[in-house]
Amino acid sequence: MSKKNLLNSKDIEIILHRLACQLIENHNDFSNTVLIGLQPRGSYLANRLAELLKTSYHIKDLELGLLDITFYRDDFRRRDAPLEAASTEMDFLIEGKNVVIIDDVLYSGRSVRAALTAMQSYGRPEAIELLVLIDRRFSRHLPIQPDYRGRQVDAINEEKVLVTWTETHKKDAVYIEFK
Repeated sequence: MSKKNLLNSKDIEIILHRLACQLIENHNDFSNTVLIGLQPRGSYLANRLAELLKTSYHIKDLELGLLDITFYRDDFRRRDAPLEAASTEMDFLIEGKNVVIIDDVLYSGRSVRAALTAMQSYGRPEAIELLVLIDRRFSRHLPIQPDYRGRQVDAINEEKVLVTWTETHKKDAVYIEFK
């Protein structure tokens, strides 16, 4: 397999600042907004954005949750090996709040659909938005589109978009892998 670098750490840093500014434009002080990162890979992006909003943009009292959607996916029983669930870390309700779902790559839309179902246990939000680092726009199986996107990538189904983070791979980068 060969891979091509789409984004390096500097590109990702610039994108994170742009996404943070777009969130501030739409949510101001975040008093009625919560961020929810999808476990496992969306949690890295959500944590980075939350930290950036707090330190660089001085947003106080930002609520961040991490949501496990493993058993809400429509394909979890179709895998050869059993899935391991991550932990959900949400100590707040979303009733009447604006929710920003955060994930690393939007591919088929199935993860977002699962997140919408999983969030029902935490209340009925006022509004829901989607933020992704990478939008694979030609691969959607469901009518789901991001409100905020870092980069749009046109990749065919045989190609894989891989996001690496310093926390997991010692380097922030986005690659496209070719078979």
